[in-house]
Amino acid sequence: MWILDSCHHNREVELWDRDSSTHCARILYPPRFYLHLPDPHAHHEMIQSLESMYNVEECTFTTVLGELPGYQITAGREIAEAIERQTQYAAQLYNVDIRLDQRYMAEQGIVPCAGYGESRFSPDVRCDLRQIEIRVLGNPSLSKTFSSISVVHEKTEILTGREDVILSDLIDCVAAIDPEVILFPQADIWMTRFMKKARSYGFDPPFSRSGRFRRLDSRSYWSYGRMEHREGALIPDGRILIDTDQSFVYREGGLPGVLVTARLTGLSPNLTSRFTPGTLVSSYETYEAMKRRIAVPFRKSDAENVRQFEHLRAADRGGMMFQPQPGLFENVYEIDFTSLYPSIIVQANLSPETIGHPERRGFLPEVLDPLLAMRRFTKQAKRKDQAYAGIDSVLKWMLVTCFGYTGYKNAKFGRIEVHEGITARSRDILLATKDLAEEMGFSVLHGIVDCLWLKGIGIDDLKTRVEHHTKLFTDLETYCWLVFLPMADGTGAYNRYYGRLCDGSIKVRGIAARRHDTVPYIRRMQKEMLSLMASAESATDLREREDLVKELYTRFVQGLRRAPAKEMVISRRISRLSYAHKCFEASVVQAYKNRGIEIAPGMKIGYVVKDARRFVVDTEWDATTFDIPYYHTLLEKAWEEIAFAFKCCRNKKQITMEMRTNEILDEKKRGLTTLKQSPHQIRNIRGSFCNWNTDLLESSNL
Repeated sequence: MWILDSCHHNREVELWDRDSSTHCARILYPPRFYLHLPDPHAHHEMIQSLESMYNVEECTFTTVLGELPGYQITAGREIAEAIERQTQYAAQLYNVDIRLDQRYMAEQGIVPCAGYGESRFSPDVRCDLRQIEIRVLGNPSLSKTFSSISVVHEKTEILTGREDVILSDLIDCVAAIDPEVILFPQADIWMTRFMKKARSYGFDPPFSRSGRFRRLDSRSYWSYGRMEHREGALIPDGRILIDTDQSFVYREGGLPGVLVTARLTGLSPNLTSRFTPGTLVSSYETYEAMKRRIAVPFRKSDAENVRQFEHLRAADRGGMMFQPQPGLFENVYEIDFTSLYPSIIVQANLSPETIGHPERRGFLPEVLDPLLAMRRFTKQAKRKDQAYAGIDSVLKWMLVTCFGYTGYKNAKFGRIEVHEGITARSRDILLATKDLAEEMGFSVLHGIVDCLWLKGIGIDDLKTRVEHHTKLFTDLETYCWLVFLPMADGTGAYNRYYGRLCDGSIKVRGIAARRHDTVPYIRRMQKEMLSLMASAESATDLREREDLVKELYTRFVQGLRRAPAKEMVISRRISRLSYAHKCFEASVVQAYKNRGIEIAPGMKIGYVVKDARRFVVDTEWDATTFDIPYYHTLLEKAWEEIAFAFKCCRNKKQITMEMRTNEILDEKKRGLTTLKQSPHQIRNIRGSFCNWNTDLLESSNL
């Protein structure tokens, strides 16, 4: 059975089998949950009432912290929440909010998107699914109607005409092709409108094989310190519908990434394409718990232990960083630990139930170990076959978020002491790696949490020693040259750098070309500059390209006035809809409202600055002019990030010449050797330093 889609409906689990002409198997599977009461006698009347209305069985069930006596109740979430209120939240509830199709498959040992004999942890996934792509001409935020739709499969069909004709032709086209996967930019907005219009015209849309759609509500939520937003969605039965514009997993891993995460989490591909990496790793842990018959808590109740302040201060210090010296450096190595934090969880056996009991094998190490092995494979495999790159990226983000999830207050299998234990060990690992490097004569340029930037000789030997000492896997990158940018106070920035790798590619972090809110015109300028700089294999080569890069900057400055307004769009994610003071975000929120466009916290909005002094903006669709001085300032800031490299090149040349001059002076004074340079050569050296070293040369009578 190759499960294409799954859901729970009317007390039944529905599994859509792709190998049997998309046959739907329906299995009776009513919801049930576990209840543990610290004092059952205090609530005997409630238990009797439940027994009279529902199937209630006394039992002992397993949790991650051990076994608990209690009851199994065949009822849904609303009854569980009523029990919470009745017991004033003294009741401990388990398996309340788990998706029942996921729970059924975990108990049966089956997963979506995997055939007989296929490993759940294999990155090789079957992608011979019938696919179509639907593209609607127009912006769904501006117009609720459509005048043209393209359907791409073996050929491209363009549907035009009246709205009812287009919709009828689209329905016929989908029915004729009978796709298993529908790729659809902005699907979660357009599908709701398609359904309304189809019903108004009396059509029966074939997007769902059962004619039924599941609804996923829209919501705004905080994640990693910023507001996010997820659009509501209509999910069809028996088909995979992916909003290719909004899906993080599809954007990173394509269709294989969506199918692999469905295997890992036990969720429908329709859901994995819409969930964040944090939700996916949580779902993966939930599937593993259900597979092991471990009950999943509804509300986490294991509070943080009471500790003395000095112990808390020593433990809760976060990751280790070494601040870089700003400048340009040649022949730099970056040694990076592969998935460091989850590797620490596995290696150190860190899990909520192992706190105080290190002899136990923890749940988190057990379930993360195969995920880590899978990531190590894809990271190596993508170097030879880029088909693995997308899946590797999805696995990377799942493993990254599993660390943060251990410290999340509502995490099903998290605890703050585990979070602190991970960061404490990461600090020790980074310090130990630094000490090993310095023992071997390396100089440490920069370090941040899980990687170090080094200069020295014998990097392969160092890598071997580090892996032997830490028992962790590392990855190595070699830079021909690398630039660490300064902060406003002149000290080195932790996360703003760029450099040329030895394979000829440019790696950038934190600069304008990398940031999401950078104006397209400015991003294009910086990318073209970096492309020119990528051909430089050394600081000397880089210095020779300075004039070309300066010419490029001049061309972009001169072309600013003629640039189209659409290239000046700034994209930002808004955290709220009302502001107490004037700012660009407040102005654009009002502009969107004036346009009749519904927005919610966490949404991305695009605007063009029309008058920076008065915070006047236009929406990205209405802009025709822009504030040239304001954008020139942004252009100049982006140029300064690139110009800093050439400033370092010039300084390096001066420093090199100064060092050579000082060597000549020292040799002459000590009488160790006879100067081989002619007076003419020495005058050339003197002339090159006349702006900054005149006193030194003249005092030496050269």
